[in-house]
Amino acid sequence: MPKIIDHEKRKIQIAEATWRVILERGMEGATVRNIAKEASLSTGALRHYFSTQDDLLMFAMNLVKENAKARIEKMAQQDLPAKELILNILLEMIPTNNETLAEMEVWFAFTAHFMHNKSLFDANHDGILEGMYKLINSLEHFQMLKNDIDIDIEVEKLYALVDGLALHAMLEPKRIDKERIQRVLSSHIQSICD
Repeated sequence: MPKIIDHEKRKIQIAEATWRVILERGMEGATVRNIAKEASLSTGALRHYFSTQDDLLMFAMNLVKENAKARIEKMAQQDLPAKELILNILLEMIPTNNETLAEMEVWFAFTAHFMHNKSLFDANHDGILEGMYKLINSLEHFQMLKNDIDIDIEVEKLYALVDGLALHAMLEPKRIDKERIQRVLSSHIQSICD
């Protein structure tokens, strides 16, 4: 009886192998040959799933995004007070453990790699800015924002804060640990709310 292969599961395994190669060797080491070896496949078998290296890299990059999105959506379903919920959602966007730290490192590598090829990926459309608008608008909806708040400016500030914390958490994980990130985000949320 022939072995039944779950093609979507195999594509995910290949994407995860891609992440491991990038973490170990950087984007320059993310060759089809290295990725196939890490995934325990022949290069021909890998090409069965991804016809080009860019197809593979885009799938692997989008999987990082989808994993983060799934965690955020799960967090958003929790029945928590608004400020606590928003804090927890923000914490899902910043690397605070080994898994999310690896994802962030891979995400930054992909972003730098595709920065000059907007036809494949535009970092301005990664969903994070839109998420910041949703969070700030949620605070406004629940009438928790201070009266003199400029929504657009607060969205930009929160976006910059999250990106900055994510970068520093990736580069200095001992200094910018989960507790410190949580304190900074909590302080910021308190500063814009009544």
